[in-house]
Amino acid sequence: MLPSQRHLFDLPDDVAYLNGAYMSPQLIAVEAAGIKALKRKSQPFNIQLEDFFEPVQALRSAYARLINCPEPGRIAIIPSVSYGMAAVAQNLKLQPGDNIILTREQFPSNYYAWERVTEALGATIRIVDPPRESPRGQAWNAAILDAIDERTAMVAIGQVHWADGTLFDLKAIRKQATEAGAWLVIDGTQSVGAYPFDVEEIQPDALICAGYKWLMGPYSIGLAYYGPALDDGLPVEENWINRVDSHDFRNLVNYQPNYKPLAARYNMGEQSNFILVPMMKAGVDQLLEWGTRGIQSYAQSLLRPALRELEALGCTMEPEEQRAHHLVGVRLPAGADMNLFRERLQEEQVHVSIRGNAIRVSCHLYNEAQEVERLMKCFKAVIG
Repeated sequence: MLPSQRHLFDLPDDVAYLNGAYMSPQLIAVEAAGIKALKRKSQPFNIQLEDFFEPVQALRSAYARLINCPEPGRIAIIPSVSYGMAAVAQNLKLQPGDNIILTREQFPSNYYAWERVTEALGATIRIVDPPRESPRGQAWNAAILDAIDERTAMVAIGQVHWADGTLFDLKAIRKQATEAGAWLVIDGTQSVGAYPFDVEEIQPDALICAGYKWLMGPYSIGLAYYGPALDDGLPVEENWINRVDSHDFRNLVNYQPNYKPLAARYNMGEQSNFILVPMMKAGVDQLLEWGTRGIQSYAQSLLRPALRELEALGCTMEPEEQRAHHLVGVRLPAGADMNLFRERLQEEQVHVSIRGNAIRVSCHLYNEAQEVERLMKCFKAVIG
């Protein structure tokens, strides 16, 4: 098993940061890449034509390896998940009476695009609620499969639920969606980078990820995979750099009618961002070195004893086999004082997120046992 990697981060010892699902702490290497890139702009004469293209290609290739995508050309550089989803919405062929399948309490970036397109085209959103009883993962997955029918145009879902880590059975959903002729669009923001994802195995039509959480990158850059269904689609914006021959600066005003192939047409306009791209690449490179299975094993080992103790104290959460290990939603027993819990978190300088009625604990290789012990003190103050 991988050892602690806390030395690769600049985290103070008096802070217990168990909140990677909110935002990852910046790797020292990512910070260094950003500082170096920022200083470079002070001398723009050193930024050459190839700097608009080669770093982007290197990032696309590295990310393709991370998600086992054999074609780096299917990776696009995007500024946000909502941008990546907008590209899908623009190219989804909906008919009146069609439906789009979502899960309840999905993150807004994976909702608003579908709300607009369904209202405009006379289609409907079909939201699948989780079961009331716990554990809920198995029954929730079954309900999603039952909701897919011959009028389903798309299933838009996370690999895990962003609030509590419930795993969705993407292989089964892909099979059912394919039989219905529907697209499968995945928001991988809360899983990709920390949990294994295999494009060849799942075959999504799109996989959209923000860069600043489990991909260990900076804010305002993300990565998207677009499958064959979107090969001939229209991008969100008409920029110069996603057209063929954009590398030929001398002939940019010889306007080109054709986009670059595959996902390159969906790249954002300033895809060459000379600061964010090197930072994002440094984050992905580190993930490739660690491996997502190593991250899961470390997180499981770190949290398992505490989670078992919490269950014995009356807390509920999804069983291990139905959730990710890096992101766990813990629900307090009835009558526990959530306000007191918040106060204890502040006193102990423990950082987690509260999403709905779940206390979202999200850990990584930078976390160590003493941080979990401080979190347990907070729990025991209200339920012990």
